[in-house]
Amino acid sequence: MAKEMIHYFFPQKLVKKPVIYTMAKKFDVMPNIRRAKITETGGEVTLELSGKKENLEKARRYLIKAGVKIEPVTGDVIE
Repeated sequence: MAKEMIHYFFPQKLVKKPVIYTMAKKFDVMPNIRRAKITETGGEVTLELSGKKENLEKARRYLIKAGVKIEPVTGDVIE
């Protein structure tokens, strides 16, 4: 099982949609929310994702296609 820590930026149009839940169910990955800030105009979420490497890649592509901006995590996130 692989793990990755990624920072996601959600546009306003996705704030009220279950994007993380849908991604987790669709690609059989387990999200662990490490940090989140959600407002009516957008959201930022730091997620640790666990699953098969190929499923993590499919999940990442799904989120990008949905309009989520993805950046690698840097800084002080506790592991």
